[in-house]
Amino acid sequence: MPHSTAPNPHPVGAPAAPKASPVQLLPEAVWRAQQRAHQERVALWADPHLARASRGEKHPVYDFLFTYYSFRASWLRQWHPGPDVTLAGEAAREFLRWPEYRETPAGVRLNLSSLPAKRRTSLIWIRDLLAATATRAPAFGCFGLHEWAMVYRQTPDEVRHNAYPLRFPPEELARIVESQPLRCTHFDAFRFFTTPARPLNKYQPERATLSEHEQRGCLHANMDLYKWASKLSPFTPSDLLADCFALARDLRELDMRASPYDLASLGFAPIPIETPEGRMEYERQQRAFTARGEPLRARLLSLCETLISA
Repeated sequence: MPHSTAPNPHPVGAPAAPKASPVQLLPEAVWRAQQRAHQERVALWADPHLARASRGEKHPVYDFLFTYYSFRASWLRQWHPGPDVTLAGEAAREFLRWPEYRETPAGVRLNLSSLPAKRRTSLIWIRDLLAATATRAPAFGCFGLHEWAMVYRQTPDEVRHNAYPLRFPPEELARIVESQPLRCTHFDAFRFFTTPARPLNKYQPERATLSEHEQRGCLHANMDLYKWASKLSPFTPSDLLADCFALARDLRELDMRASPYDLASLGFAPIPIETPEGRMEYERQQRAFTARGEPLRARLLSLCETLISA
């Protein structure tokens, strides 16, 4: 299947600086209900991870979301209302344990002017990266070969998830990698390529040029929406943080199903991207996830603009 770069039917650009929104006052019964709903939602993801960790077990698919992104399960459980919300009631004073909150005559709310200069610089960088990614046309045609490039020409002992078998012997796996062009645009995936795989990639992304390559069709660029949402915490509304985590979790499943690992024992049927049918299925899902990520990226951009303009 030829590489395809699709025009964006709904261009997503960096939003203009937002106008001040009216502050919403939430009674204690309302925000407590939202807090419980969030905690119940994320418990479905966090509890199994914590249980595995207590037993010393590793999961090649789901642990990634708590180790690579280094945002603890306990932090994911915490509920935050986001900007322009005041929490009423005496119990709202529990939020004052975070320095980003302040008490007002009406209740407790986030203090948008509490960002230190160093964090503000990081915030602007995140905003600019999200904006650059949002305005760049998505590319479809990598077919998840980054996972294959990460084990290309490795010995069995070097393979990262070597507790699980590969679907092909080393020479056949290498032939598959060499028979298809590598088009990885994501630096944090490319940096894990094996040394012999790197020259095979069309792009040579570096951390310094990250914003020049990041594009919306990339699974990892959409997975990283969770990273940026967590970096903005506690200013990120928890419903947005959880939505980004849910997207990242589903993307991770696709990522590993399309990988050279045989994870059928864990319930993950492979998507055989070494075949035309498998590549078509991968691209179909990749396009659907790209569309699902766009409103989340737009909300994160709007949040960045709100914080920057405060």
